[in-house]
Amino acid sequence: MNIWQTTWSDHLVNLREFVLSWATASGARVLNDTGAAALGGIDSDSEITAELKRFLDTVRIYAIDEGGRFVDYHTLKTSRLYLEYRQYCSPRLIQFDPGNLTSYEKKMSFWINLYNALILDGVIASKITQGIGPNPLKLLAFFRRTAYNVGGYRMNADDIEHGILRCNRGHPMSPGPQFSSADPRLAWAIDPVDVRIHFALNCAGRSCPPIQVYSPQNLDSQLDLAARNFINQDISFDQGTHKVQLSTIFKWFAKDFGGRQGILDFLIEHLQDGDRKSWLRDNEEKIKFQYKAYDWRLNAFEMGPTFEKN
Repeated sequence: MNIWQTTWSDHLVNLREFVLSWATASGARVLNDTGAAALGGIDSDSEITAELKRFLDTVRIYAIDEGGRFVDYHTLKTSRLYLEYRQYCSPRLIQFDPGNLTSYEKKMSFWINLYNALILDGVIASKITQGIGPNPLKLLAFFRRTAYNVGGYRMNADDIEHGILRCNRGHPMSPGPQFSSADPRLAWAIDPVDVRIHFALNCAGRSCPPIQVYSPQNLDSQLDLAARNFINQDISFDQGTHKVQLSTIFKWFAKDFGGRQGILDFLIEHLQDGDRKSWLRDNEEKIKFQYKAYDWRLNAFEMGPTFEKN
């Protein structure tokens, strides 16, 4: 790509961002600019990532159902845990440098955990009670308004998912990459893309993958388990018509999986039922994908007062 093409592409990205920021009123707002911790001494990068994981581990135990799909937002928002996260953990991200994450596994686990924590925070801060969709503008607004300051840069949910974890492939519903070629955040993009992230990110909808907590030491096995569990619980077959019903995730991110054949290969690899594997292999040319309507209702329920509140 020559310099003129690069410049033109960057102009389009900048124009798109200007229009979307105006349409969604996302502006420069971030959720982690109110804590006193940001003004004090900085912890080591490892301590910050560990604190983020501890927050999610505790939320996972006390405010999320056993399957990881439903969250007790009502109890969480009044808990000491959430208050301390807002005051002492998320503000430290302002001085955190993701460039210091030394391994692929550390980068992946940090950004996945941060995305899931950000969404939880965003639902509570935005006082969402019904859902973040399905209106496209409402969805765009939520993901763009829900943001943290990370290392001095505003990072919204779309920036993390499409710019970092999908290595700047861009939102499937809008043209162009997430970041322009001159964007300093591009240095944090993770390459290569691991498509199993699509089963690790929870966007607060009922059709979303369950919330889990990821660690560098167990990342591969955790991502594999997340993909296997989601696919085996979500997929359905009609062998008479050769129809396979899939999550819309596979439609939105078909290119990430390598198109139709890539999706088939991924399903065969992760299905646990040997008969279903064999049937897919034997009928690859006849298979017709059907995509389920995505349920954007909030993944909320009430477990009761399980946190210490004072």
